[in-house]
Amino acid sequence: MVTRVSTVAFEGIEGRAVDVQVQISAGNVAFQIVGLPDKAVAESRERVRSALLASGLALPAKRIIVNLAPADLPKEGSHYDLPIALGLMAAIGAIPSDALSGYTVLGELALDGSVTPVAGVLPAAIAANGRGNGLICPQACGPEAAWASGDADILAPRSLIQLANHFKGDQVMARPEPAVAPSSGPLPDLRDIRGQESAKRVLEIAAAGGHNLLMSGPPGAGKSMLAQRLPSILPPLGPRELLEVSMIQSVAGQLADGALSSRRPFRAPHHSASMAALVGGGVNARPGEVSLAHHGVLFLDELPEFQPGVLDALRQPLETGTVMIARANHRTTYPARVQLVAAMNPCRCGHATDPGYACRRQPNDRCIAQYAARISGPLLDRIDLAIDVPAVTAADLILPPPAEGSAEVAARVARARELAARRYGALGIEGVTSNAACPGSLLEEIAKPDEDGLRLIRDAADAMRLSARGFHRILKVSRTLADLDGEARVRRIHLAEALSYRSAIDRRPVAA
Repeated sequence: MVTRVSTVAFEGIEGRAVDVQVQISAGNVAFQIVGLPDKAVAESRERVRSALLASGLALPAKRIIVNLAPADLPKEGSHYDLPIALGLMAAIGAIPSDALSGYTVLGELALDGSVTPVAGVLPAAIAANGRGNGLICPQACGPEAAWASGDADILAPRSLIQLANHFKGDQVMARPEPAVAPSSGPLPDLRDIRGQESAKRVLEIAAAGGHNLLMSGPPGAGKSMLAQRLPSILPPLGPRELLEVSMIQSVAGQLADGALSSRRPFRAPHHSASMAALVGGGVNARPGEVSLAHHGVLFLDELPEFQPGVLDALRQPLETGTVMIARANHRTTYPARVQLVAAMNPCRCGHATDPGYACRRQPNDRCIAQYAARISGPLLDRIDLAIDVPAVTAADLILPPPAEGSAEVAARVARARELAARRYGALGIEGVTSNAACPGSLLEEIAKPDEDGLRLIRDAADAMRLSARGFHRILKVSRTLADLDGEARVRRIHLAEALSYRSAIDRRPVAA
């Protein structure tokens, strides 16, 4: 007789159904797991054996075969321990044979029989709910699974014994409640920054439209401080965005105690990050920083210090909002709709733009050009806003704190985002809440300039030799500027300001 238990295998953030088939038959004493298991799954034999012994159960001296179907799908991770153990318990009569029907099971076992947390419980719960199944998961992951549905049947045991007692009717387990992550304290405030009023204005525009931003300036000018305060003016995650972000964090094992947070992600990888770390990959095709920053901010400090190949790997995710990791035996797709914020020095020494400074190695223009050449043109073409951040003077630092902080700016950003969300909702476009994510086919309808604006952008496109992508990005920025002003029509003044931020890219010297 074959006992069956349902579980999942993860393909990106999707949970694919896996059937755990357990057969105990006469023959040579053996315990084998088949179905393309990786090392973690193969080692589950010893964890399951020890957990059952600690729970007062012993495996029969017979031939035990565990098949993970479909057999051609690679099985990775330790979450197969619990379904294998429960399948064995049902096969030897320790729990009712029909107790597991209608449940999807995942969890790792400790040697003492306790059930320990695993990654991916939230997408597993959503997949199980979509199939009309309940879920059995570790107790620490129960609050995470409870977010999948308010009606789903969820069991979150501490140990195998507790789960066996529940199925026998000796103990009743309460359904876990959804958990919200406690606040980690206030975010850094824009009021902390003295001077840099132009940079604050651009930061507000970037937040209102979700636009990519590049800041260039000497060391100590406040570029990193500005970027770190961007989350304080961004609106909280919407319900759909929160679910997508939490599913990625769940697969990556980064949901602490199963609690979800509405704060937008802010990821700031070091410039020594590899391509697999930034875009995802590795043996198990894990999500990278660009996916962990989904619906949030990806901050790349010291942009030219990243490896050129690593930076160019961002070009496709920035354009499509997804990243596909291809391997010989499978392909995994992760969402990657991020707002890129980058900071860089004007040159390697950092002071080439300072008045009166002369580089000792070569002329200043050549020093700037050689350093900027580490960033490819196609990547720069995906930048909506580029500004120069000048050094802060002592006179700026001794001024009293500005009257306007993050709260006031966040209110204007929220109003602009609400206008955009209503506009795209009226057009029936799902999943688009910011101007940066607007499809190019709709720009003529939502961002058509007035007559003066049309003449300006026509002349500027010829003078600046704008690509089609650059032309569209200027229209998107101008749409955001109009939203901040509360105007329904894009006017010449909005296009002029958008063009000024784009021209900073074209003014960069070319290396000789």
